[in-house]
Amino acid sequence: MTISVRQDRELVRATYRSHRYVLATVTAPTVERTGSRPSVNLAFVIDRSGSMAGAKLPLAKAAVEQAIGRLDADDRFAVVTYDNEVDVVLTSTSASAEAASAARHALATIEPRGSTDLGEGWLTGCRQVALGQRGEGVDRCLVLSDGLANMGITDRDELARHAAELRDRGVSTTTFGIGDDFDERLMQLIAEQGGGNFYYIEDARQIPDFITSEVGEALDVVARGVAIEVAGPPHLDVDALGIMPIDRRGDRTVIRLPDLVSGQELSLVIRLTFPYGQEGDAIAAAFSVSDRTGVLDPTVTTLSWRYGSSAENDAQPRDRTVDRAVATAFAARARREAVELQRQGDYAGAERAIRGVAKRIRAYAGSDAQLREQVRVLEDERVVYAAPMPMASLKQAHFLSTNALRSRDATGRSRRQPPA
Repeated sequence: MTISVRQDRELVRATYRSHRYVLATVTAPTVERTGSRPSVNLAFVIDRSGSMAGAKLPLAKAAVEQAIGRLDADDRFAVVTYDNEVDVVLTSTSASAEAASAARHALATIEPRGSTDLGEGWLTGCRQVALGQRGEGVDRCLVLSDGLANMGITDRDELARHAAELRDRGVSTTTFGIGDDFDERLMQLIAEQGGGNFYYIEDARQIPDFITSEVGEALDVVARGVAIEVAGPPHLDVDALGIMPIDRRGDRTVIRLPDLVSGQELSLVIRLTFPYGQEGDAIAAAFSVSDRTGVLDPTVTTLSWRYGSSAENDAQPRDRTVDRAVATAFAARARREAVELQRQGDYAGAERAIRGVAKRIRAYAGSDAQLREQVRVLEDERVVYAAPMPMASLKQAHFLSTNALRSRDATGRSRRQPPA
C-alpha cells in the first residue's frame, strides 16, 4: 500500500506565515499467515519489587508463560526480573518446548521484594534481545512495572535517549504500567522513543490480556522501520501533531512511525507553516513512506497550495475530514497538558487548556455535527479538570490522549482495516 494524503485547504496567505494541515494515512498490507512468518525475538522484563505483591506478580508471571506458549521454535525469548537487583531468569534462547518448560519453572520461583531499578532491568532485557538479533523479524523488549524508577538511572530524558539509541540498533521497547503509582510519562516516553507501544493497566486482572495482545501484534508485524518523509522548498516548516520522533535533514523531514502489523491503518496530522509569498504563486510538498522490509509502496505524492489574498483565504472551502482529525489531535494535546497542570496543582490552568482548545475548534466547526460534538465534550470536561482529579483518572486521560496521538484505539491496540 502507499501513503494517502489530503489537505485541509488549498490556499495560503501571501503576507502571513499560514498554518495548513495534511492528514497522512499509511495502510499496511493484509497478510494471510498460511505458512512461516518472520521470527520474533523478545525479552520479558518483570518488576518484582515489593509493590508487586498480591495479585500483580502472579498474574504477570502467568501472562508471560502464556505469551511464551504462543512462540514457535524459530522465535527467541528471554526473561529478566528486577527490584533493586536485576536477575536474568532465562537467557535468550530459542522458544523450544524445553525452553518454555524451563521458563515455567523459573517463573514459579520469582517472589516480590525490594525497590525498583527499572532502568537497569530494562537495559538488561535489551541486552538479552541484542544477543538474539538476526537482522530480520521483530526484536523487542517488553517491560512491566507498577512503580516509580527509584534506583539506578531515573532521569526521564536519559532513559528516553537510551530508548532512541536502542531503536536505532533495531531493538524496540514496549512498556506496561500497572495501577496508580507508576510514572506514565516515563513509561510512555520510553515506548515512544523506543518504537514500541505503551499500555496503562488500571486493573491487575487485565495484565494477561494486554501482554497477550502485544505479543500477538509482534507476531503480526509486516512493516518495520516505517517512516513518512516530507520534502519541500526552503523555509517550509514541517511538524507532526502526533508524538512520533522527527528527524530534520535539510529540506526533508522524516517522521518515524512504529512497526505496522497486518492491515494496520495509521493516520497522522502533519502541520505545514508556509513562508511569505506572492499572490498567484504556487508552492508544493512531496510525501512518501518507506520501511526496512520493503512492503510499503514508496511512490511520492505531491500536494500543492496557491498564495491568495486574505479575502480568498477566508472564503475557501475546508476538507471536514481533515478538520476533524486536526481537532482530535489538538484536543488530545490539550488533555495531556491539562493532566500535567493537574499534577502541579494548577487546576485553573488545566481548565484553561481544555477551554482554549474548545474555543479553537468552535471557531471553525460551523454546522459540522462531529466537530460540534467534540466541542460539547470538551466543555463538559473542562469543569472536571477545574478540580482535583483521582490519580486513576489522570492516568487514563494521559493514556487515551497518547493513543489518539499515536493513532491507536482506546485500549492502546493498533487500528486495522475492517475485513472485506
